[in-house]
Amino acid sequence: MKAAIIAVGDELVLGQTVDTNSAWLSARLVAVGIMPTYHLTVADDLDAIAGAIVAASAKAGLVVVTGGLGPTKDDLTRDAIAKALDTGMELHVPSLERIEAFFRRVGRPMSDSNRLQAMCPVGAKMLDNDCGTAPGIEARFEPARVFALPGVPVATASMFERHILPSLSGRPGRVIRTGVLRTFGAGESTIGQMLGDLMKRDRNPVVGTTVSGGVVGVRIRSDFPSADLADAAMAETEALVRESLGDFVYGRGEETLQDAVAGLLKRVGRKVVTAESCTGGLLSKFLTDVPGASEFFSGGWVCYSNRLKVEQLGVRGESLAEHGAVSEAVALEMAAGAIERSGADYALALTGIAGPGGGTPQKPVGTVWIALACAAGAGGGGMPRAKAALFMFPWTRELVRDRAAKTALNILRLELLRSAAG
Repeated sequence: MKAAIIAVGDELVLGQTVDTNSAWLSARLVAVGIMPTYHLTVADDLDAIAGAIVAASAKAGLVVVTGGLGPTKDDLTRDAIAKALDTGMELHVPSLERIEAFFRRVGRPMSDSNRLQAMCPVGAKMLDNDCGTAPGIEARFEPARVFALPGVPVATASMFERHILPSLSGRPGRVIRTGVLRTFGAGESTIGQMLGDLMKRDRNPVVGTTVSGGVVGVRIRSDFPSADLADAAMAETEALVRESLGDFVYGRGEETLQDAVAGLLKRVGRKVVTAESCTGGLLSKFLTDVPGASEFFSGGWVCYSNRLKVEQLGVRGESLAEHGAVSEAVALEMAAGAIERSGADYALALTGIAGPGGGTPQKPVGTVWIALACAAGAGGGGMPRAKAALFMFPWTRELVRDRAAKTALNILRLELLRSAAG
């Protein structure tokens, strides 16, 4: 069976509200072997909603509509279903009684407009809502079944589990498994080239890529008649992706770079500190987003001014005068000073020009030096060591800071992998 999901609301079309219901519904449908063929977002327009329902019913056996079941004049999904069915509306007394009982329970007077929520297209079925006043609707558009659910996410989820899922679970003949491997350090085109034939569209499992926040996600969808076949093919393809991409893969699912770094640091019993200029504490923020950060993160410095770089981190005035704050020398001295003053095993230092001003022809906006210092004994080395690299992030201030902090995390991740490999 194929499914279509229609989200209704001007606020969605105008970008004022993000549609989370469609993503949630898709994940739940895939879990029971039903493949969504498309998502459609429709404004609060009677003809547009009715047309969308008719079109979707011709392409999918299951259509789920969310939104447009409220008590106001712009809630038109009920009327749109009636229009698509070419039928009228009638009062559903049991629904009206439940709505009236709801207002009595909460001690509020019921508006006359709430009676609209008890109106049902002739020939359709009303669905109870335990999370609010708006009942859902079930209608048959041969051969499709159409379910309309309230747009409030908690009600959408509750009513899907109660009214739709029981009739879908246990459908024979199809099992769909999905997963995502997370990568950092290469662009989408490079990742795609490295994957090669794994991304052929006639392949099962299907492999695709998505970019968000500098992270390239490698999506895998395994679609087979049985769970054993789907799981085996999923595991085989994931192994092939990891083999093709090597250390570019840092995790899977919703794992972040900081999650990966935290796991590696905890595994070897090491701690890191930070010394930040252009990122203004963002790197420390990423690290402390991980629960239990005190196990692997000692703390850090945010030294924007040259004076604080000298006083707090021991950067030499001569280095600042000769090379400038945004330089390899200063980045290395910031990292070395952080190691010396903290006693940590690793230090990450960043100095750069986040913009929008401050750039020069020699050092344009987006120029960032990132240094990693390792204490004696960290990573198996007998002597303290440090390295720095120059990066160019020619984007907005927000993106410069974000990519610089993530790149620093990735540098530490790769160092930890290298030292773990011996």
